[in-house]
Order: sequence, then structure tokens, then C-alpha cells
Amino acid sequence: IRNTVREELGLTISVGVSFNKVFAKLGSDYKKPDATTVISRENFRRIVWPLPVTDLLFVGRAAAKVLGQYGVSTIGDLAAFDKNALTELLGKQGGQLWNYANGRDSSPVESEAQDNKCYGNSVTLAYDVTDREEAKRVLLSLSESVGRRLRMDGVWIEMVSVTIRFFDLTRSSHQCVLEHATNITDEIYRAAGRLFDELWDGTPIRLLGVQTGKVTKNGDNRQLSLFDDMDYERQERLDRAMDSIRERFGTGAVQRASFLKAPGI
Repeated sequence: IRNTVREELGLTISVGVSFNKVFAKLGSDYKKPDATTVISRENFRRIVWPLPVTDLLFVGRAAAKVLGQYGVSTIGDLAAFDKNALTELLGKQGGQLWNYANGRDSSPVESEAQDNKCYGNSVTLAYDVTDREEAKRVLLSLSESVGRRLRMDGVWIEMVSVTIRFFDLTRSSHQCVLEHATNITDEIYRAAGRLFDELWDGTPIRLLGVQTGKVTKNGDNRQLSLFDDMDYERQERLDRAMDSIRERFGTGAVQRASFLKAPGI
């Protein structure tokens, strides 16, 4: 695999091979930029245990801080720590980390990816945004990205949410359930725009995100309303046409007129 990637793409990669997924991941980071590391049942204590505890998957800064207060600085220290005491300190995660440090990971390798339970996208802005129309253009761009992924996977969603992170790094979010499942960009954007208007109070914006949920594969049986003025068939044709052009010529091959003078979109 390494040779093929190097020859065909000109890239170097590192590979970890082990008897469980946690150690395989650790092995892929063990030597860089171009190496294969084999971690076996026989050698994992020699290779893995001297490493910093933060090298172990799922040991974040908060857990490392707590462990450091009890003298746990290496993966070996973690493996030697009392499992029940770890569970007391870190909850269920503590017992799981002890198992990982001791090479006990029985989670299966899945040959097929599980279906997504949600689809979303977010962007950290180059500067604090205080203009509503500019923020709405960002939401439209995010809605396009999410809608395209939904259509590629042949699924629909029934829930939309919007997340705002403000200039002071505080965060706020709002969500709604749609009347009908959709994967139409404009419909996702309309919902996102309504949520944004309800949520935003004018505070400068640092990040915007659009997330969707309640994913279904049975969303093409929409019941039309007499009071609904959206031409869904036209919107679906438009989305399919734009998806096709972008797939063939690249994402920048076609874009909305509202984006032409918008920086960073």
C-alpha cells in the first residue's frame, strides 16, 4: 500500500499493523513520514508502554490532567493502574482506557461503513461577521454542501439545526423538525435561515454551522400542500444539474450569483 501510494500519488504514508484497532492506530503514528510499524501481542509492552499516555486513543487533555495528578504519565503507568480506581476517577471511560492500555480491544473491523445518522458542515470565518446578508450567504454555502452529500448518498433528512460560535467563543444553537423529509438545498437553506433569524442577536459571529438529522431513505413520498409555493420538482432538477456539473468539472464550475462578490465563499 505504501509503495503504491508513493508511486501513484507521490505521497508518503505510515502504516500501523496490530492485533487490535487501537494499537494499529497508534502504530500508524509511531514512525513518520514513511514506515510500517507492527505491534504484536509479544512486543506491545516494549513498544507501547513507554509512550506518553496522551498517545493512546481517547486520552484527551482533561483525562491526561486527571491521570497526571496520580502519577500516570505513560501508557505503561496507565496499564499498571488499578482498573477500579480508574473507573472511579474517569467513569466508564477509565475502565475502557485501562483495557486499551493492556491491549484489550475487541471492537470488530467493519468491512462496510455504517449509515450516517447526521450530515453537517461548519466553517470558521476569516473575520468576525456582523452583517446578516453575509451570514446568510455562508449558510447557503453550507446548505449546498450538506444537500449535495445527502443526494450523493440517496437519503433525506427531517431535522435542521444551526450553530453559531460568537467572537468571544460562546456558542448557541437552534433546531427544527421539518414537515417533510428533504434533500433539496433551498429547502435546507430556508430552514437554516429561519433558525438563524430566531437565534442571532447581532453579536459578531466567528463560526457558522448547519447540521441535519433524522436521516431516512424513504423521503421521496412528499405530500404536497395547497399553501406551499415551492416548486419541488424544479428545485430537484436544479440540484441534480448542479451536482452533475460539479462532479464532472469541479466544485467551482458553477456557483450562485450571490457568491460572485462574496469573499471566502
